[in-house]
Amino acid sequence: MSLSLAQMPGARSYSFPKEEHLCRKKLIEELFGRGSSFGLYPLRIVWLPAPAPTSAPPQVLVSVSKRSFKRAVDRNYLKRLMREAYRLNKYRLVEAPGGHPVGTIAFIYTGKEKKPFALVEKKLISGLERLLADATPAPAAESVS
Repeated sequence: MSLSLAQMPGARSYSFPKEEHLCRKKLIEELFGRGSSFGLYPLRIVWLPAPAPTSAPPQVLVSVSKRSFKRAVDRNYLKRLMREAYRLNKYRLVEAPGGHPVGTIAFIYTGKEKKPFALVEKKLISGLERLLADATPAPAAESVS
């Protein structure tokens, strides 16, 4: 019997299936209405916490402004860059010990010029790490009485 790569213990899945894409208008409005955000130039990350820590991947939205990039080919290129960077590094979020507290995320490209993949990936990784640090509540310090 042969196991596929996804079924092997310890194997990572680098897929980004349709179920992980944030498409529902109601969820998008909730994300931007109630979500928290921070910027890591050239990205802005908006996120909404999940009801409970989970190991399931969050739903993700990727966006590039039409105001900054008039040509669709440029917007599509940058969205492809961000999706690829997320796809390769989502394990940092999904494999967090004890699960992660993120329900939905939006990655918004705010830069005015195209940046190389290495920079976009570096900033996205920093964003995911900051997301884990910000979203995970710090353990309560025991008071000595």
